Amino acid sequence: MTDLFYNAKTNIGLNIQAISSSTTTAGNVIDTKGYTDAKVIVVMGARTDGTLTPLIQECDTSGGSYTDVTDDFLKGTEAGAAVSAANTADTVGVSLTKRYLKVSGVSSAVTSGFTGGIIVELGSPRHGPVA
Repeated sequence: MTDLFYNAKTNIGLNIQAISSSTTTAGNVIDTKGYTDAKVIVVMGARTDGTLTPLIQECDTSGGSYTDVTDDFLKGTEAGAAVSAANTADTVGVSLTKRYLKVSGVSSAVTSGFTGGIIVELGSPRHGPVA
């Protein structure tokens, strides 16, 4: 099968949560074994103020030191995937080069805050279907 359902895996990159300050909120470690691409989906629900921007990092080991994914391996930009309006979402693509991915959320211009999170959809499996 070549449809999206059978060739993608959905992960929570950053748990949906209320964010009430300008800070970097650490994301979850995602094992990308068996996949070559990812789509990072930044989601904002209720909002008074603030912006949520993804910080996309990678590592060879789950507990190692994560480094920023360079722009050469992004399809779009992290800044272009930032959301700053209620009930909206935006995306950036990633060509995977290391096994582990972590997507944190950088919140800025926050005084009261918003509810938001990040979903990571793994795609282009080396062997499919996956579901």
